[in-house]
Amino acid sequence: MEKQKQVITNRVAFLDKKVPFYTSFLGIAGILILWEIISRIGIVSPLFLPAPSNIIITGWEMLVSGEIYGNLTASLYRIVLGYAIGATFGILIGLILGFFKVADAIGTPIVYAIYPIPKIALLPLFILWLGIGELSKVTIIALGVFFPVVINTFSGVKSVDPMLIKAAVTFGSNRINVIRKVILPGSLPMIFAGLKLAAGTSLLLLVSAEMIAAQEGIGSMVLHYGNLMITSKLMVGVLILSMLGLIFNRGLRWLEYKLIPWKE
Repeated sequence: MEKQKQVITNRVAFLDKKVPFYTSFLGIAGILILWEIISRIGIVSPLFLPAPSNIIITGWEMLVSGEIYGNLTASLYRIVLGYAIGATFGILIGLILGFFKVADAIGTPIVYAIYPIPKIALLPLFILWLGIGELSKVTIIALGVFFPVVINTFSGVKSVDPMLIKAAVTFGSNRINVIRKVILPGSLPMIFAGLKLAAGTSLLLLVSAEMIAAQEGIGSMVLHYGNLMITSKLMVGVLILSMLGLIFNRGLRWLEYKLIPWKE
């Protein structure tokens, strides 16, 4: 019996063992090395798949010339502003829909009716309404972020233990305090799930909007060099988008750990 307990203890300890932070980079490093080898020995033409080393050199030249700075600044402005607006309204509306039954009955069908519509299909309509400037791009990004966040926030509110809400009300808390001290903390895991999902959606909509209606931006840069078949510069844009996605994900994970450390 003691031997079985020891075996179980060892297995649990093995499952709980933390993986070193550098382990997550091993897979990426392996892919890059394989990619470099394939490009170097000429299995694939550099026109279709330039070597990572060539992409890095090209990226450095574009950085020194200031080309990346101008496009990256434009893209960051659009995605940060659109994401912030969409996430803020998504959390606020999600809390209202989840807490108030009348709002739930009226608003939830509207949310689920609009959610399946591909948001990029609405971009021409927003351009018609708001013009071809920054407002239409920021709005389409905010709209794409809003729906995953509002749906996950709504689900998070509904998953909060009703006994906690009843206990707060019993001890004299008003509705605002119940939302702030009980419902919002209990909903945070689902809210962050929506925020992470919305991060990928925001990048997708950013690139699509910039390809359709922008003179500068990472998406516009990728489309431009794709049309010219300058693959190395095109891949620089793709690499920047990949890094943006990684930074967003890591930033949200850090914020999630700070706000809900008990989840770890």
